[in-house]
Amino acid sequence: MNKSQLINAIADELSASKTEVKSVVDTLFRLTESTLDKGEKVVISGFGVFSVASVSERVGRNPRTGESVKIAARRNVRFRSNMDIK
Repeated sequence: MNKSQLINAIADELSASKTEVKSVVDTLFRLTESTLDKGEKVVISGFGVFSVASVSERVGRNPRTGESVKIAARRNVRFRSNMDIK
């Protein structure tokens, strides 16, 4: 499911306008991103936890040439589900 399909599904489920639902979904994503950017967790009870993990710098290999390449340190978003999918 992509973002527009999510918006359409929520709008149909709630009998709301797609414009209103798009605004809510965009706000949810923006607030989630800004919270994670601060290094804080986003906990949605009954769904899961979004958190930020730091990955340290490491050495990798270029698959074409076999040459060693430095891969820069970065931060990744991690998600841990709280749901049991049946």
